[in-house]
Amino acid sequence: MPNIEKREKIYFENLDAIRFLCFLSVFLFHSFHTTDSEVLNSDIHFFFSHILFANGNLGVNFFFVLSGFLITFLLIKEKKLNGQINLKKFWIRRVLRIWPLFYFCVFFGFVLFPFIKTSLGEVSSETANIYYYLSFLNNFDLISNGLPEASTLGVLWSIAIEEQFYLVWPIILYFFNIKKYWIPFGIIFLASLISRFLNPTYLYFEYHTLSCISDMVIGSFGAWLIIEKAKFKKLITNCSKLTIATVYLIFFIIFIFRKPLLLEVEFLNIFERAIIGVVITFIILEQSFSLNSLFKFSKFKLFTKLGLISYGLYSLHFIGILVAIQFFEFVDFPNKFIQTFLLETSFAFFFTILISKISYRILEKPFLKVKERFSFFSK
Repeated sequence: MPNIEKREKIYFENLDAIRFLCFLSVFLFHSFHTTDSEVLNSDIHFFFSHILFANGNLGVNFFFVLSGFLITFLLIKEKKLNGQINLKKFWIRRVLRIWPLFYFCVFFGFVLFPFIKTSLGEVSSETANIYYYLSFLNNFDLISNGLPEASTLGVLWSIAIEEQFYLVWPIILYFFNIKKYWIPFGIIFLASLISRFLNPTYLYFEYHTLSCISDMVIGSFGAWLIIEKAKFKKLITNCSKLTIATVYLIFFIIFIFRKPLLLEVEFLNIFERAIIGVVITFIILEQSFSLNSLFKFSKFKLFTKLGLISYGLYSLHFIGILVAIQFFEFVDFPNKFIQTFLLETSFAFFFTILISKISYRILEKPFLKVKERFSFFSK
């Protein structure tokens, strides 16, 4: 294996900031918890929770599309470089990246969370099945049993789907010729749409692997097209500012009006993830390859820096939220509006950053250094 300094550099500098914004979207989607009836029934709470950030979970869609794009881009490059994909090294890289923090979160949810709750004089009544979590099948547990009591476990469903994707996807790319990748991509995408047609429920749309995999496939299509189709790459590279602005506007409209525009429209809701996935893929591609971008996310240096710890931010943010809620219940701040919309949210945000930085140094960085030994490219 070549020395890391001599490896081909593949790094999309604008995507780190996007990762942070994806986390922030999900974080705000989960924020603004209150038991105060005045705040709960206020127009401002309705605006934040049911309008502005009601679709903040689209940050997960963005994560899925990003994963499909990045993994497929790297695997195609590897196959072109070496003539084939090294499945063993791919899976080792994924294990080193995902497992340490994931299993810490599982340990926290099933062991530490009940212990803390019992210590506070409350009764733990966890409904989640630990075996699903240990085997990265917990999205199916969520569909069957609903959200777990430990909200820290509740966000792990998306990581489970990504791990399922990482298990199967490189095998598909291994056996197919690069020029024929559109065949398995198309078959899996069609299967995803058919599965949504046959199971038109919110839980299936949001949490089932077959439903969500269309996000990864669309991102993968984007990676394949940008590498294999020179005309497509030229189209993205020279895309006009008006076109770019239009796509960002479409994404903003979907972010605010997703439910009435897509989810509540019969039959159209089958294509909801696909429509969003195409828009997200365009944003990823134009950020990475366009010469006429209105802006590049890498200019937001703080966002880029925080994007490096986005895995921890996403996985641990409920700990930050729960600590903030408990702290301000103890403090009993007199103005519940300020507490809910400013103090609790800010406290949770900064505490999440703190524990994510600790997580990165202790649970992630040591394994990332080992992971580099199994990589064919450098950042």
